[in-house]
Amino acid sequence: MGRFEALQEILGNPYLYVLEEISPIYILFTLGVAAFCGLVVYLVYRFFNRNVLYSESFNLLIVMVSVVTAFIILTIGTNLVLSLGMVGALSIVRFRAAVKDPLDVGFLFWGVAAGLTAGAGMHAVALMGTAFVAVIYILFFFVRLEKRAFLLILRYSPTAESTVNTKLSAIKYTLKNKTHNTEYTELTAEVKIKGNEAAFLQPLREIEGVDNVVLVEYTGDYA
Repeated sequence: MGRFEALQEILGNPYLYVLEEISPIYILFTLGVAAFCGLVVYLVYRFFNRNVLYSESFNLLIVMVSVVTAFIILTIGTNLVLSLGMVGALSIVRFRAAVKDPLDVGFLFWGVAAGLTAGAGMHAVALMGTAFVAVIYILFFFVRLEKRAFLLILRYSPTAESTVNTKLSAIKYTLKNKTHNTEYTELTAEVKIKGNEAAFLQPLREIEGVDNVVLVEYTGDYA
């Protein structure tokens, strides 16, 4: 049978080719590799996430994306007709959920890449690539851990202005916002500290006229 006749036979029964070429064991193994890679991404995001708020639903989405991408690639990679139909179907999908942190987009692409490589049969690439990205991210996590950025929010009466400025002069900070009114002044500044060193908060809190001192981790999304 020539190539043209073979292609014609495949096009005549598109599902038969898929069932004959892919065994259930191979399907389960491929999906297992994709799920394992997604689990690695899940654990890295769970324990080394730098966002202020952790989203469990987004983290579970990464695992689902890895597995779903894998069985989509399994389907379209073995049949020309199904691949064309799948591309047309996926082109009408619209995702309207906004991802605020660019790092979350990176984790999402990481899950997609793991599913793509696993579904394409490159299981070693999927496992090694996932492990390599995990190691790189964890290393950068500990490098960033030396100094972290925080937002220092002070609320004080106008009478404490000079004392607050004197105390802040001993701290390296970047002014983000300062609001004045007749009753109080609210100041927001970015400070960088090592580990959990927050000893400078106590002298600020003891100033007469200071109503509130808040320290919040700053991830770059300031609103």
